[in-house]
Amino acid sequence: MYQLKIPEDYSSPLNLRDTQRAIKLCKDTFERRLAKVLDLERVTAPLMVWAESGINDDLNGVERKVHFDLKEMDNEAEIVQSLAKWKRMALYRYGFNAGEGLYTDMNAIRRDDSVDNLHSVFVDQWDWEKVILPEQRTKEYLEKTVRKIAHAIYLAQELVKADFPKLTQTINKDVFFITSQELEDMYPELTPEEREQEITREHKTVFIEQIGGVLNSGVRHGGRAPDYDDWTLNGDLFVWSNALNVGIEVSSMGIRVDSAALEKQLKEKDCEDRLKYDYHKGIMDGTLPLTIGGGIGQSRLCMLILEKAHICEVQSSIWPDEMVKQCEENGMKLL
Repeated sequence: MYQLKIPEDYSSPLNLRDTQRAIKLCKDTFERRLAKVLDLERVTAPLMVWAESGINDDLNGVERKVHFDLKEMDNEAEIVQSLAKWKRMALYRYGFNAGEGLYTDMNAIRRDDSVDNLHSVFVDQWDWEKVILPEQRTKEYLEKTVRKIAHAIYLAQELVKADFPKLTQTINKDVFFITSQELEDMYPELTPEEREQEITREHKTVFIEQIGGVLNSGVRHGGRAPDYDDWTLNGDLFVWSNALNVGIEVSSMGIRVDSAALEKQLKEKDCEDRLKYDYHKGIMDGTLPLTIGGGIGQSRLCMLILEKAHICEVQSSIWPDEMVKQCEENGMKLL
């Protein structure tokens, strides 16, 4: 059953037409800023990949992919769930050097996502990836990159607000960093999701580091596929939304696995059979470059900057009939 949060006395600052105009301004402004601060080039990315390629993102390892056959082709195809692996291979194919990177519009269908204020079966995000040097595989480099992204979000909001003065929220551009273990030690009685909300409520813009590994309690803060992020050098960026009164995760990112981290994490998750794929072989033998990368939710960023309470207000998708009714009755206008 879906979960729907209805803010008390909610009313969108923007009508439908202004919302559409503001969405374009928001996306254009942030995209340009992101490309500039991280030195990224835009590339075209696939909507579908071959099922046997091993390129599709496994997310938490349990989500069903949308798959189908094709006329006059024997192999089965899948709609991408993200482009975490594809991007690293693209950097190699295109000949990107250290310090250079790419970004793309990633559209996906995640059929097993539970829809609510922040989740839709349709996923749209900026996927980005950048080549780095071995000496940049550090916590310091990761945090420096996070600060650049957070500042780009802040600047995008300020520029959108200049054109749409009915918007009033100000995003905190200063990032508070904390590891998932430090967060568990701080709030041992709370669930990982509750901890995320408490720390973001306090600091407004937060990056929670080291997600994927087992904590001292014996549980993981969150699920991560074992073959793209290095679980010791990754994290999630949360920004507080006044409209929804929650912290919104706008980005998941990290320094990617090298051969040692890949081998260790595959073994921990009992996925060593994946070493047969070209992507994994390329990491193990050093063919693929060392990289940092992530995804930034386009609709979530628009929700945050345009002060919306439901993702249906900034993207066109499909929703349960009862949710549509409740949203319309409570001022959340579907696009």
